[in-house]
Amino acid sequence: MLRTTLAGLRLHKARLITTALAIILGVMFVSGTLVFTDTIQDTFNDKVKGSTDRIDAAVVIDWEAAQPSTPDEAEEWEEPALTAEMLAEVRALPQVAKADGLTYGDTPLLDKDGRILGFGTAGLSVGDDLVSRYPADEGRLPTNGDEVALATTSAASADYGIGDTVTILDSTGAKHDFDVVGLVDVGVEPELGNRGVVAFDPATAEKMTGAADFREIDVTGAEGVSPHELKQALATALESPAKAMTGQEMGDEMATAAGGSQVGLLGTALLLFAAVAMFVAGIVIYNTFAILIAQRQRETALLRCVGAQRHQIFGNVLIEAVIVGFLSSLIGVAAGFGLAAAGIASVGTLAANVLGGLTVAGPPSLSLTAIAAGLLVGTLVTVVSALLPAWRATAVPPLAALRAGAVATGIEEGNGWKRVAGASVFFLISAGMIAFALQGKPSPTAMITVVASGMVCFVGVVIIGPVLVRAIVRVVGIPMRKVGVASMLATDNARRSPKRAATAMIALTVGATLMTGYSVINSSTEATLDDQLGLKFSVDYELSRDTMLSEASRGAGVGADADGEKGDADSGVPSAIISKLAASPLIRGAYPRREVTTPFNGPDGEDTVAIATYSDAVIGTDIRQKVKAGDLSNVGPGKISIHRFTAEWLQLSVGDTLKLPSEKGDERSYDIAAITDGDGPLSWTVMDEADFADAYPSATTNTAVAIKAAEDTDLAEVREAILATTAGDPTLALGGVAELKQQYTTVLTAVFWTVAALLGLAIVIAVFGIANTMALSVLERTRESALLRALGLTRAQLRRMLSIEAVLVSLVGAGLGVALGVLFGWAAAMATLEDLILRVPVGLIGVFLAAAVVAGLVAAIVPARKAARTSIAGMGSGEIG
Repeated sequence: MLRTTLAGLRLHKARLITTALAIILGVMFVSGTLVFTDTIQDTFNDKVKGSTDRIDAAVVIDWEAAQPSTPDEAEEWEEPALTAEMLAEVRALPQVAKADGLTYGDTPLLDKDGRILGFGTAGLSVGDDLVSRYPADEGRLPTNGDEVALATTSAASADYGIGDTVTILDSTGAKHDFDVVGLVDVGVEPELGNRGVVAFDPATAEKMTGAADFREIDVTGAEGVSPHELKQALATALESPAKAMTGQEMGDEMATAAGGSQVGLLGTALLLFAAVAMFVAGIVIYNTFAILIAQRQRETALLRCVGAQRHQIFGNVLIEAVIVGFLSSLIGVAAGFGLAAAGIASVGTLAANVLGGLTVAGPPSLSLTAIAAGLLVGTLVTVVSALLPAWRATAVPPLAALRAGAVATGIEEGNGWKRVAGASVFFLISAGMIAFALQGKPSPTAMITVVASGMVCFVGVVIIGPVLVRAIVRVVGIPMRKVGVASMLATDNARRSPKRAATAMIALTVGATLMTGYSVINSSTEATLDDQLGLKFSVDYELSRDTMLSEASRGAGVGADADGEKGDADSGVPSAIISKLAASPLIRGAYPRREVTTPFNGPDGEDTVAIATYSDAVIGTDIRQKVKAGDLSNVGPGKISIHRFTAEWLQLSVGDTLKLPSEKGDERSYDIAAITDGDGPLSWTVMDEADFADAYPSATTNTAVAIKAAEDTDLAEVREAILATTAGDPTLALGGVAELKQQYTTVLTAVFWTVAALLGLAIVIAVFGIANTMALSVLERTRESALLRALGLTRAQLRRMLSIEAVLVSLVGAGLGVALGVLFGWAAAMATLEDLILRVPVGLIGVFLAAAVVAGLVAAIVPARKAARTSIAGMGSGEIG
């Protein structure tokens, strides 16, 4: 039987191409995902944990243990620190070879325009003779008070390099000039990566940061002392909240804080897509072996007649599955390595955004796990998918299989009413699960429940599939029957064998459901986030004065440059600049904000309340924020808006009256028109401009200007225009979320097309399933096709008939997938996001349906050509050449 199996494989190897391709693509996805994830993990470990390899142990503050546990403790609580005395205690331990403290504090680096870079860089101490986690990546470390090393990210952001002179502010706001002598790689530590770093020698670091204590104490152990023993000695010598840890433990904590868990999440997400691909591949493999069994029924019957037992026939098919699965999996593993290499090259930037600045580079990491998993999964899926066809091969009596009219067992139509009843049970369970998931607030549990409900629903779809195919094709076929003979025959063929068509379409339905569902989730997420950002940040930019730079420009602090740009921390934004901004064609509106903090007699005694107003702005239209109650458009003379926290503090609601003290010594009453929620430009108590001017006439400083860009403008041009307008005053800082909104859209779009490409692989595999079905259709209808040809059906009409049938199957599968995708995409989005704005991307769905038509045509090419090439006599004999 083994020789028979091998001979059959050699003789009919072309029949296994679709099976092999499905396995190769699925295994390529699995092994490629594992290689890609391993490479990211290795790069992540090198970047995050690499710095901790330079130390044996470290002492840090245990912030959880340091927190006060009672109100009395909170009143007397002082922020803990690692002092010079603690460092001396550590150095005195016999288990310690060397120990140094890391000085850390705020030391903002100025860019070439004289503005603070980013969020303000952090300063820390480094040195070649120190125990330090930060060696020089390029150049060298600073050795005196005139030198500095920059983080590689900070240098790149400000376009600085070794040999440049930079200006840095100390803790008092004074300016100091330094020569850049080196670059330091701080890896992907979240705080340092986001802020950026400037590194000094220890004495200069202490002077610039003003810090007398340390952020951490780094330690190397004496000869023969293990990191664990060193940690124990440190823990014994020091009291809480000082905490000792090994370098390895520190690296693990840093990895978690830096997003190390996201590496695993990314791998898990990719493996889920790989599982989808393998599931679809399993359906295709099942169909392929059903075809092979149908094609070899006479051969199987002959083997039974000459003495082959049922278990030998069964084993024969399984051996064939093992051989095909293993060899195809080998190719798939090799292809997966190439896929991972391509992913590292093309998706590295996207991974960097997900993983907090990590750049994925270098050769892929090929592990034994990736190889073994690919081979095992591919072979196992092939064997499991072949079990039912193998069993069916033994179930047909030899003489029945020798009849010329034999067809693939189990492909005939089932009982329609039983299918409807069985499917209805699963549909009701699925609907109940969705209703349960959407009862509460969005949560991971709700999302998992929705996913589970989708799987339950899909079981019902599989059961009712033949009934749906027959019903849908009957409706769709009404106009098609009038197009021509080929269309009429194609429609009748699909209706006549609905179970076969349903089996073929199910793989495409899976892919279309996932593709549509994800597109609905992505579009709804984008619309919801855009709306939420619009409420939280209803303006594009905000211009305000940087008080730290203002102090430096006035010469505050020892060592401040005398020729610095002058600015006044109390002057706010000059009216002349506001007028220029408002006149710009790139800007739709510039709305100055004035603020005042006034004493207020609250429920707990004397307190303060912050009040603001916007000039030239319509509250609720130009300036918006999330509203908990009331209507912002009602804010006007005598009517104010307050924040939810203020409302809860004072136990007020919309329509109540709030009395506020004025600058003139009297109390004035205002009706509450709206209560805002969340963060945003209306988080203060906001009143009408005229009311504000009358109550607080001395509050004339424009503390900030809210700026809205004109419609359909390039945001980069708008930012450049604002910076050009304020170029003469570098102490004016520009912030805003216009680019943030754009970044959300860019990232969501990039993620969408990445995921779409991954799901597209399942669609490609599904095309093979449709091609298999067409091959089975051609096999079953050889004599029928011969009769049609004899009655005048041309080769072109035969090809057209098979192509139209494939398109019908594809459209039914894709249409059903689109309907399910919209439903479960909506449910999944509801389970994920609050205040969901449902957005169905009709254009994309149209593209999916058009792609389904193309997929059907592609799937029919080979079977249709093969059937058309065969002579009428060959068809009549039951053979397709």
